[in-house]
Amino acid sequence: MAIDYEKIKNWPFPEVVQSYTTRDSILYALGVGLNMDPLDEAQLRFTYEENMQALPTMGVVLATPGFWVKDPDSGVDWVKVLHGEQGLVLHKPLPAEATVVATNKVTEIIDKGAGKGALLLQERTVTDQASGDKLATLYSTTFARGDGGFGGPATGARAVHSLPERAPDLTCDLPTLPQAALIYRLSGDYNPLHADPKVARGGGFKAPILHGLCTFGVAGHAILKTCCGYDPSRFKSMSLRFSAPVYPGETIRTEIWRDDDVVSFRAKVVERDVLVLNNGRATVA
Repeated sequence: MAIDYEKIKNWPFPEVVQSYTTRDSILYALGVGLNMDPLDEAQLRFTYEENMQALPTMGVVLATPGFWVKDPDSGVDWVKVLHGEQGLVLHKPLPAEATVVATNKVTEIIDKGAGKGALLLQERTVTDQASGDKLATLYSTTFARGDGGFGGPATGARAVHSLPERAPDLTCDLPTLPQAALIYRLSGDYNPLHADPKVARGGGFKAPILHGLCTFGVAGHAILKTCCGYDPSRFKSMSLRFSAPVYPGETIRTEIWRDDDVVSFRAKVVERDVLVLNNGRATVA
């Protein structure tokens, strides 16, 4: 079944309501590697319930629409989809606990041509149910490798952020735990690729891999640490492209360029010298 452009563009996403507690915020922070040093009080504000705060990047796991492309009516070859890009814009700091409401929509489907796949561009808006305040807007691009040639538009992809040509101004090395994926999946992504060695081997990996959005969170932690002094109110936005998977237990080095309020970045796995995140852009106050 080929993609039906109008059907996907008007996909009937239900409104998603999610209540989360400080326990969920702590679990997310532990999942992306906070407090490897339990004496680091700057990080402890995200992992200890006394006057705690939520990590800014936790917005990516709030009120998600789920793996909707697996619905046969979508026409998407879901086995071949990859998470290509992710963006997050924060309108105010996330509460440590709240009930949130999200609306989701497909903003465009770009046809790269037969045998070249398609790009599904999506947008999610997360609102605090009690106050009505908009908390975050999320943007993502899904690469549907098996779905090109359906006759859709060939242009409309989001612009790619170019990194400065000079050497990085800052670097931040953050380790990941061997069990990081098993912790992170408790924030809502239970894909067995991140837990079951047999499934991982079937997908061509030597072991279960870290969730891409967990790697996103590690890079966000690096920016929060080096550019915001662990103050989440200074963290305004973040976007990037996914380049390669990370294995739990590896060290992620985030290379950072600072130009006023714009932070450019990319991330590599130190042990294998592999680029895993690229074309990163964040804004900070």
